[in-house]
Amino acid sequence: MSSDTSAAASSAQQPARAVLVGVDLGPDASFDPTLDELALLAESAGDEVVARVIARRKAPDAALFVGSGKADEIKLLVDMHQAHGVIFDQALSPAQQRNLERHLGVPVADRTALILEIFAQRAQSHEGKLQVELARLQYLSTRLVRRWSHLERQRGGIGTRGGPGEAQIELDRRMIGERIKALKVRLDKVKRQRGTQRRARARSGTFRVSLVGYTNAGKSTLFNALVKARAYAANQLFATLDTTTRSMFLEQAGRAVSLSDTVGFIRDLPHKLVEAFEATLQEAADADLLLHVVDAASPVLQEQMEEVDRVLVEIGAADIPQVLVYNKVDALPESQRPRQAVDALERMPGVRTPRVFASALQGQGLDALRDLIAQAATGTEPADTQMTQDAGVADDEAPLPSPSGPAARDDDDSSPRSMQA
Repeated sequence: MSSDTSAAASSAQQPARAVLVGVDLGPDASFDPTLDELALLAESAGDEVVARVIARRKAPDAALFVGSGKADEIKLLVDMHQAHGVIFDQALSPAQQRNLERHLGVPVADRTALILEIFAQRAQSHEGKLQVELARLQYLSTRLVRRWSHLERQRGGIGTRGGPGEAQIELDRRMIGERIKALKVRLDKVKRQRGTQRRARARSGTFRVSLVGYTNAGKSTLFNALVKARAYAANQLFATLDTTTRSMFLEQAGRAVSLSDTVGFIRDLPHKLVEAFEATLQEAADADLLLHVVDAASPVLQEQMEEVDRVLVEIGAADIPQVLVYNKVDALPESQRPRQAVDALERMPGVRTPRVFASALQGQGLDALRDLIAQAATGTEPADTQMTQDAGVADDEAPLPSPSGPAARDDDDSSPRSMQA
């Protein structure tokens, strides 16, 4: 929720009450009929969800996105629940946001603003804070519906040159523009420093492994289990924003590799956020092997995998070999748990990707995963097409006992692309 909404709730020391709105725009648009993920995002931001509204339209209304009738319905819910704000699952234009706020009488945020708010709350490192601030300012620069004075105080004053007759919105626009330029300069320096570190690792011959996956798939828990570290891990969206890299010794390979934990992806991840986090996401783009961590118990496992693949394409990491790690198998019903630790999944015709079934929390499947990493690091077995039937190949006779279970949802040729060595 926006800072204005949070401030309204904080006076009573209670979470901000939010009404969630999702709009089904037809089969060609992404849509979550339950709004469960949006609810998790809202709760991650500290909000309390008090109502959910679903609308169906062939196209967004230019003025109010949902149309005046549905906007009136939302207004009734806002009044009934004394809500502090409304959160839309889809992106709103600046005009739609302003019109909705006037119509509803409370602040309105969209999915992008909510994700940016969470990132702002969670960023810990200097680099992470810079990246989040850049993404938020780029988002706000097209809106300018909030006063800038509080940010000016936080930053110790940003240049306010100009005549006394200059419009406030022009002052806002210029201050945001100057801050964006300054942030880009500082992040360019960070990017160069990271590039120097990566080149040093490359010269040393270190095999680089990066964890990628949908948010809350258990990447940080897996990272901690593999390298016996204590990186922050929690059962919440975007618990990790800053990249953590550790050395992991593999007895099977007789050598150490570097393992990096990265920020999680999510549906409709704002492009500006991906752009702002370029320096961090470059860790994945420069890896020799990606461990694509999947929540095996997720009812939308396939969609989450496709979203991760989409972001990997966006950051230039689509051609890096992958090992699929189906994590959280301990959360599956007993009848749906796999009968073996490793198989291979055909994600493109004729190309199979190794898959490990694991529980990072319980330590299950980690030895099998280390074996696959060692094979990739030593070049003794490519991390894709060399998987044999002895290792278990996912096909019509997949080792998963229930073909309708979450862990078996994507065992078909229509699955997204596989990453070849």
